[in-house]
Amino acid sequence: MVVIVMGVSGTGKSTVGRALADRLGWSFVDADDLHSPENRQKMAAGTPLTDADRQPWLVLLRARMEKALTHGEDLVLAFSALKSAYRDRLSVDRERERWVYLHAPADVIQSRLRQRVGHFMPPVLLASQLGTLEPPEDALSVDVTPPPDVVVGRILDGLGLKAGAPRT
Repeated sequence: MVVIVMGVSGTGKSTVGRALADRLGWSFVDADDLHSPENRQKMAAGTPLTDADRQPWLVLLRARMEKALTHGEDLVLAFSALKSAYRDRLSVDRERERWVYLHAPADVIQSRLRQRVGHFMPPVLLASQLGTLEPPEDALSVDVTPPPDVVVGRILDGLGLKAGAPRT
Protein backbone atom coordinates (compact mmCIF):
# COMPACT_ATOMS: atom_id res chain seq x y z
CA MET A 1 0.00 0.00 0.00
CA VAL A 2 1.07 3.58 -0.60
CA VAL A 3 -0.18 6.45 1.58
CA ILE A 4 0.31 9.85 0.00
CA VAL A 5 0.42 12.68 2.54
CA MET A 6 -0.41 15.89 0.67
CA GLY A 7 -0.96 19.60 1.28
CA VAL A 8 0.66 22.98 0.84
CA SER A 9 4.12 23.77 2.14
CA GLY A 10 4.17 24.15 5.92
CA THR A 11 1.41 21.65 6.73
CA GLY A 12 3.95 19.16 8.01
CA LYS A 13 3.95 16.64 5.17
CA SER A 14 7.54 15.61 5.87
CA THR A 15 7.21 15.56 9.66
CA VAL A 16 3.86 13.79 9.69
CA GLY A 17 4.78 11.48 6.79
CA ARG A 18 8.01 10.39 8.47
CA ALA A 19 6.27 9.85 11.81
CA LEU A 20 3.48 7.89 10.11
CA ALA A 21 6.00 5.68 8.28
CA ASP A 22 7.89 5.10 11.52
CA ARG A 23 4.71 4.14 13.39
CA LEU A 24 3.73 1.73 10.62
CA GLY A 25 7.23 0.36 10.02
CA TRP A 26 6.99 1.45 6.35
CA SER A 27 9.38 3.17 3.95
CA PHE A 28 9.22 6.95 3.60
CA VAL A 29 9.94 9.18 0.61
CA ASP A 30 9.82 12.98 0.69
CA ALA A 31 8.98 14.23 -2.81
CA ASP A 32 10.96 17.41 -2.12
CA ASP A 33 14.12 15.29 -2.15
CA LEU A 34 13.43 14.39 -5.79
CA HIS A 35 13.14 17.96 -7.10
CA SER A 36 15.77 18.91 -9.65
CA PRO A 37 18.41 21.45 -8.61
CA GLU A 38 16.81 23.88 -11.08
CA ASN A 39 13.39 23.55 -9.43
CA ARG A 40 14.92 24.03 -5.99
CA GLN A 41 16.75 27.17 -7.16
CA LYS A 42 13.61 28.54 -8.75
CA MET A 43 11.54 28.07 -5.59
CA ALA A 44 14.33 29.40 -3.36
CA ALA A 45 14.27 32.57 -5.48
CA GLY A 46 10.53 32.90 -4.76
CA THR A 47 9.35 31.82 -8.21
CA PRO A 48 6.48 29.31 -8.30
CA LEU A 49 7.02 26.20 -10.42
CA THR A 50 5.06 25.80 -13.62
CA ASP A 51 3.31 22.61 -14.70
CA ALA A 52 6.17 22.07 -17.17
CA ASP A 53 8.69 22.35 -14.31
CA ARG A 54 6.81 19.68 -12.38
CA GLN A 55 6.42 17.09 -15.16
CA PRO A 56 9.82 15.32 -14.83
CA TRP A 57 9.37 15.35 -11.04
CA LEU A 58 5.93 13.73 -11.32
CA VAL A 59 7.42 11.03 -13.57
CA LEU A 60 10.02 10.23 -10.88
CA LEU A 61 7.38 10.13 -8.14
CA ARG A 62 5.11 7.85 -10.14
CA ALA A 63 8.02 5.52 -10.89
CA ARG A 64 8.81 5.32 -7.16
CA MET A 65 5.18 4.46 -6.37
CA GLU A 66 5.10 1.85 -9.14
CA LYS A 67 8.27 0.27 -7.76
CA ALA A 68 6.79 0.07 -4.26
CA LEU A 69 3.51 -1.43 -5.46
CA THR A 70 5.22 -3.89 -7.81
CA HIS A 71 7.52 -5.16 -5.06
CA GLY A 72 4.94 -5.19 -2.25
CA GLU A 73 6.69 -2.39 -0.37
CA ASP A 74 4.50 -0.33 1.95
CA LEU A 75 5.34 3.34 1.44
CA VAL A 76 4.42 6.75 2.79
CA LEU A 77 5.03 9.52 0.25
CA ALA A 78 5.01 13.19 1.26
CA PHE A 79 3.95 15.15 -1.84
CA SER A 80 2.20 18.50 -2.25
CA ALA A 81 -0.25 17.22 -4.92
CA LEU A 82 -1.85 20.64 -5.19
CA LYS A 83 -3.83 20.00 -8.39
CA SER A 84 -6.20 17.19 -9.25
CA ALA A 85 -4.25 16.69 -12.49
CA TYR A 86 -1.06 16.02 -10.49
CA ARG A 87 -2.85 13.45 -8.35
CA ASP A 88 -4.30 11.78 -11.45
CA ARG A 89 -0.88 11.70 -13.10
CA LEU A 90 0.71 10.21 -10.00
CA SER A 91 -1.96 7.60 -9.31
CA VAL A 92 -0.87 4.05 -10.10
CA ASP A 93 -3.47 1.81 -8.45
CA ARG A 94 -6.36 3.48 -6.61
CA GLU A 95 -7.13 0.24 -4.80
CA ARG A 96 -3.72 0.25 -3.10
CA GLU A 97 -3.35 4.03 -2.59
CA ARG A 98 -4.69 6.16 0.24
CA TRP A 99 -4.58 9.93 0.07
CA VAL A 100 -4.32 12.09 3.20
CA TYR A 101 -4.93 15.83 2.85
CA LEU A 102 -3.20 17.90 5.54
CA HIS A 103 -4.56 21.38 6.11
CA ALA A 104 -4.71 24.19 8.67
CA PRO A 105 -5.74 27.85 8.70
CA ALA A 106 -3.44 29.99 6.53
CA ASP A 107 -2.15 31.97 9.52
CA VAL A 108 -1.03 28.75 11.26
CA ILE A 109 0.79 27.58 8.13
CA GLN A 110 2.38 31.00 7.57
CA SER A 111 3.66 31.03 11.15
CA ARG A 112 5.20 27.58 10.70
CA LEU A 113 6.88 28.61 7.45
CA ARG A 114 8.42 31.67 9.12
CA GLN A 115 9.90 29.45 11.84
CA ARG A 116 11.29 26.84 9.43
CA VAL A 117 15.05 26.94 8.90
CA GLY A 118 17.05 25.57 5.98
CA HIS A 119 14.23 24.74 3.58
CA PHE A 120 14.34 25.92 -0.03
CA MET A 121 10.61 26.84 -0.08
CA PRO A 122 10.20 30.44 1.15
CA PRO A 123 7.07 31.60 3.02
CA VAL A 124 6.32 34.08 0.21
CA LEU A 125 5.18 31.17 -2.02
CA LEU A 126 2.38 30.08 0.36
CA ALA A 127 -0.15 32.41 -1.32
CA SER A 128 0.71 30.88 -4.70
CA GLN A 129 0.28 27.36 -3.32
CA LEU A 130 -3.03 28.20 -1.68
CA GLY A 131 -4.19 29.74 -4.96
CA THR A 132 -3.18 26.63 -6.88
CA LEU A 133 -4.60 24.14 -4.38
CA GLU A 134 -7.56 22.07 -5.54
CA PRO A 135 -8.61 20.31 -2.32
CA PRO A 136 -9.20 16.61 -2.94
CA GLU A 137 -12.66 15.16 -2.56
CA ASP A 138 -11.54 11.56 -2.10
CA ALA A 139 -8.86 11.95 0.60
CA LEU A 140 -8.84 11.66 4.36
CA SER A 141 -8.87 15.31 5.47
CA VAL A 142 -6.83 16.02 8.61
CA ASP A 143 -6.34 19.35 10.40
CA VAL A 144 -2.68 19.69 11.34
CA THR A 145 -3.12 22.34 14.02
CA PRO A 146 -2.57 19.72 16.78
CA PRO A 147 0.89 18.23 17.46
CA PRO A 148 2.24 15.70 14.92
CA ASP A 149 1.67 12.65 17.16
CA VAL A 150 -2.03 13.54 17.41
CA VAL A 151 -2.22 14.07 13.63
CA VAL A 152 -0.57 10.67 13.01
CA GLY A 153 -3.05 9.02 15.37
CA ARG A 154 -5.94 10.58 13.47
CA ILE A 155 -4.51 9.35 10.17
CA LEU A 156 -4.08 5.81 11.50
CA ASP A 157 -7.66 5.83 12.81
CA GLY A 158 -9.06 7.43 9.65
CA LEU A 159 -7.38 4.92 7.35
CA GLY A 160 -8.01 1.97 9.65
CA LEU A 161 -4.29 1.17 9.86
CA LYS A 162 -2.53 -0.41 12.79
CA ALA A 163 0.85 0.83 13.94
CA GLY A 164 3.61 -1.73 13.56
CA ALA A 165 6.86 -2.13 15.37
CA PRO A 166 8.87 1.09 15.20
CA ARG A 167 11.78 1.01 12.76
CA THR A 168 15.25 1.19 14.22
